[in-house]
Amino acid sequence: MDGGELCVIFNPAAGKFRAAQRLDKLRRNWGTRVSFKPTSLPGQASDLAHEAACAGYAVVAAAGGDGTVHEVANGLLRAGRPEVRFGIFPIGSANDYAYSVAAHREREKVSGPFAVDVGRVRSPDGREQYFVCCLGLGLNGAVTLEARRIRLLQGMALYGLATIRAVWKHYECPRMRIALDDSAPWDAATLMFSVLLGKREGGFVLAPQAELDDGWFDYVHAGRLSRWQVLTFLPRVALVGLPAKDTRIRQGRCRRVRLSSDRPLLVHLDGEFFCTPADQVRELDIELLPKALQVEVLSD
Repeated sequence: MDGGELCVIFNPAAGKFRAAQRLDKLRRNWGTRVSFKPTSLPGQASDLAHEAACAGYAVVAAAGGDGTVHEVANGLLRAGRPEVRFGIFPIGSANDYAYSVAAHREREKVSGPFAVDVGRVRSPDGREQYFVCCLGLGLNGAVTLEARRIRLLQGMALYGLATIRAVWKHYECPRMRIALDDSAPWDAATLMFSVLLGKREGGFVLAPQAELDDGWFDYVHAGRLSRWQVLTFLPRVALVGLPAKDTRIRQGRCRRVRLSSDRPLLVHLDGEFFCTPADQVRELDIELLPKALQVEVLSD
């Protein structure tokens, strides 16, 4: 792989296989300045991004949804080449990260690259990955599981149906012990727990005040809500976020989370699984890496 101006790593199945036309337009407009690398296997985008960064490309871009974004970001961060810019060309089903990037650009009036924070999660069995938008566990992990089983739908329709299925089939509230930064841990029944850099998770606005470069995670913890309560929250969450004064929902900001569960965890990072219950992971250490990536948005 020879270095150049732009390497685009793309998922041919992005947007439920409806991305080919936009990629063709990008190819025509960029001409010989761009190289395209398709993926065919899970995890391949991370390896391709690592290779492209080490080969000297100025920009390594993810063309796809949040899963492709996640993998390419991980490949770049593993390469340890901070001068290589992370490009985003959103053509996926949810595009949660692209939504937050666009909101940041509009708020800050940014036209070029800008630095963003990154999350890193580790488990006692040696697993380690980065995330750029969100980490979700419990019910939120189950929503990701159900979304992968749904064909044809995209965006809010996809994740709305996936949430209904997850609430029906995977409802549980295990006990968890959670410590934020240097505070004393607290124990709680946990329906879901999310740690966010971006504003959305699965199309839902869980952290409307989150900013990509402020040096903070926004977290959301939901306790023992009933199935009916979860479903009645959905329309509001899709638009403006969770109700702020419900005592069963805890929200705030932190830079580090240490967490343990009395049951094996189901955890997604940017829509990609970090672990499933079969992996028997019960503990996580999550930390924020300030302004660890230079991001820019590509247009076609």
